Amino acid sequence: MSDDDSPISAREAKRLFAGLRAAPALVLAVSGGPDSVALMWLAARWRRSLARGPLLTVVTIDHGLRREAAREAREVKRLAAGLGLPHRTLRWRGTKPKAGVPAAAREARYRLLADAARAAGASHVLTAHTRDDQAETLLMRLFRGSGLAGLSAMAPLSERDGIVLARPLLDVPKSQLIATLRRAKVDFAEDPTNRDAAFTRPRLRALLPLLAAEGGDARNLARLAARLARANAAVEVLADGAERFLRLRDRGVAPQAGVRSFEASAFAALPEEVRVRLLLRAINALGHEGPAELGKVEILMSALDQAVTASLRARPTGRPVLKQTLAGALISLAGGRIHIAPAPARRRTGR
Repeated sequence: MSDDDSPISAREAKRLFAGLRAAPALVLAVSGGPDSVALMWLAARWRRSLARGPLLTVVTIDHGLRREAAREAREVKRLAAGLGLPHRTLRWRGTKPKAGVPAAAREARYRLLADAARAAGASHVLTAHTRDDQAETLLMRLFRGSGLAGLSAMAPLSERDGIVLARPLLDVPKSQLIATLRRAKVDFAEDPTNRDAAFTRPRLRALLPLLAAEGGDARNLARLAARLARANAAVEVLADGAERFLRLRDRGVAPQAGVRSFEASAFAALPEEVRVRLLLRAINALGHEGPAELGKVEILMSALDQAVTASLRARPTGRPVLKQTLAGALISLAGGRIHIAPAPARRRTGR
């Protein structure tokens, strides 16, 4: 997809949505901004070109954070009606947090969208994330110190609450969506929070022109995210193979219910990234306070490496050489084996 301001053609739209043709129904997440309105307009045009295809339902989430949101939802409803699409407005009710509002709003939005999909019999929720959003996501995660999985940014397809999230516009520049709407003479709203420097994304958005001047434009950043996603998928395959290898080493060891256990020497011989991933998987599977933070798992991994090295040099005993908790999991090293199990519940102390 080019970076120019040319509108998206019917042929291009058909390619963007081709993988969704067999779905029984689709929910379109439309806020009223240019990206999501373009998603709705393009999806409606694509659906009309099919003799048979999925039912489309438009859903707008009103987070209750801006006065204009209700009016914008009504405008989306009007646009959807003009396209022959049913529309629902869902509201995020209850007390809003004083801090971490964007993250909390995002969680609420996806929960409500998943509920709407189940009610509509839809297998997918379509969001209007663009190439520009992908570039911003990569930068956000880079500055937060994310690992390879986080730097892969957003995937074209992902699963959440039993519903597939589809991002058909992920390789489309925002400029093309705006050009498409202008050609079609379709109105859209602008969310002022998209320019509010109190939030991280708008601050990063302001940096993008400077980065683009040095070659770090949205296209190159999105290409980097795709390459990192490819590398991450390869490492995941290696981690899967390492799990099978460790299980084969343990064929004569009686398994313990609710516990994952590895032979320490075999575990220590694996590449560091694979060891971190196996440890992270086990902690998240058995801990009750997760998901575990990657940085904390890396610190634990370093302590575990040192303990394994020391234990291999010393005479083996049944006493734990290392015993730590993380994210509600208990990690221990004893008898030449690494054990991960649910940690005992913390005691609540009253005053």
